[in-house]
Amino acid sequence: MPRKKELSFEESLDKLEAIVEAMEQSDTSLKELMANYTEGMKLGEACLQELAKAEAAMDLVIKKDGNKIAEAELNIEGE
Repeated sequence: MPRKKELSFEESLDKLEAIVEAMEQSDTSLKELMANYTEGMKLGEACLQELAKAEAAMDLVIKKDGNKIAEAELNIEGE
């Protein structure tokens, strides 16, 4: 059985947006809504994991005390 291609963050986000649009349609059956919801939750979790990886890999370089450069971890959790 062929393995599913792993989607990029951008592809996952685009697909998630399409699912939300489909779910907003009033003519969607309950079965379709549940399938879309399940897939959307999986895509959302994948996006969150990718963002967490990016956050862990990034350092924010800031200027501090004149021209001295200091390195600080990027923390976007509170945003």
